[in-house]
Amino acid sequence: MTRYKSPQHRIFCYVNNTLLVLLAVLCLVPMIHILAVSLSSKAAANANLVGLWPVDFTLDSYLKTIGNRNFVDAMITSFLRTGLGTVLGMLLVCLAAYPLSKENKSFRQRGFYSWFFIITMVFSGGLIPSYIVVQKLGLINSLWALILPGIVNTWLIILMMNFFKTIPKELEESAHMDGADPFTVLGRIYLPLALPSVATIALFMMVGHWNSWFDGLIYINDAKGYPLSTLLQTIIVQQDFTKITPDAATMENLSQRAVKASQIFIGAAPILLVYPFLQRYFVKGIVIGAVKE
Repeated sequence: MTRYKSPQHRIFCYVNNTLLVLLAVLCLVPMIHILAVSLSSKAAANANLVGLWPVDFTLDSYLKTIGNRNFVDAMITSFLRTGLGTVLGMLLVCLAAYPLSKENKSFRQRGFYSWFFIITMVFSGGLIPSYIVVQKLGLINSLWALILPGIVNTWLIILMMNFFKTIPKELEESAHMDGADPFTVLGRIYLPLALPSVATIALFMMVGHWNSWFDGLIYINDAKGYPLSTLLQTIIVQQDFTKITPDAATMENLSQRAVKASQIFIGAAPILLVYPFLQRYFVKGIVIGAVKE
């Protein structure tokens, strides 16, 4: 234990902790600034007088944002997409990772199916063929166009597969001796033991679905069906305010900058609220899932 108390180790800890604190501050300051702008008055926001604390505190921008029908519809679409996409994605990832975690003598076609998934990480069909497939399936302008094309993530399958490999096979053998079928083994033994990786993968899926905007832009033709990320992209990047901006009389008392800041913060809030509950599983799930090949 003496090597952990050496001066070199203490210096490393101090430097490492300092860098991590600075990185955390760099991540938090922009969000705090956006929150402060969203809670400030029109004059202060337009004059760029807001730092990290609201000036002339007001909730008008949030009230108008939440009261906008297009914004509420986009929020509902994003929640549905994230919920369905995460549940179905986790189901498929676990069902694929479980047999791929077996040895070749237990699953003779393991190599073929492993390459079947891995090759999708190297080659893709391309944007136009993907759009044609979605169109021919009649999914354009539907929620499923945002969920099904990317529902299976090969990298997450590999992460879960590697975690399953760390589970002693004796547990599965004893369960089979008691008459358990593969689905029972997966549901009652593997998944409870793989809770850190399950939480980690679920977080990845949730963030991916919530932040994805490009597929909504190409698969949804009506702005009323946009997920929240796509709607915010059209407002903030394309500067198209027709889908969200309140009427002219209302905007006389509001700053577009404050309204946009409130929309950005509301869009980021759900993931910020979910992450603390899954944080304790995050590091463990990544480390254990990366141990084996």
